[in-house]
Amino acid sequence: MPEIDTDHALPQFLPEEKLWKRLIYMLILAAMVSIAQSVLFLIACIQFIIILIDNRTPNPRLAEFGCLVGDWVANAARYLSVSTDTKPWPFKEMG
Repeated sequence: MPEIDTDHALPQFLPEEKLWKRLIYMLILAAMVSIAQSVLFLIACIQFIIILIDNRTPNPRLAEFGCLVGDWVANAARYLSVSTDTKPWPFKEMG
């Protein structure tokens, strides 16, 4: 089980207004994570069909896109679990 990175201090929230803003961001991101999970499943299905048809060779662009979506989900999970205060895309530049 992964451990919490204790080298970085967890975000501290003082003003109540900031908490309500974070809640709105969290709700938006939770919906986006749900969509991203569906996209990842679709990518996996398409990639499986491709390797069946194309002599067991995966599509590199599709694999790269899957990694990009996976990285975004990981960043969103860090924000949703309040282990970071850094918002993922679309609230900051991706990459």
